[in-house]
Amino acid sequence: MLDKLGTSGILGIVLLLAGIGIVAYQAPIVAAGLALVLAGVGLVAQGILKSTMQAFGF
Repeated sequence: MLDKLGTSGILGIVLLLAGIGIVAYQAPIVAAGLALVLAGVGLVAQGILKSTMQAFGF
């Protein structure tokens, strides 16, 4: 999976985790909410991408 992300994708994941870590240091409940929102957005994006790829026959 990491080879498909590339350097910018890996950097994005590192920054995302660092940001959630900083928020969790100050407000753990808010960080948990942010993590759930980000997971939800990721699942929605995956679903949209999958249906779009199927529409094009991939």
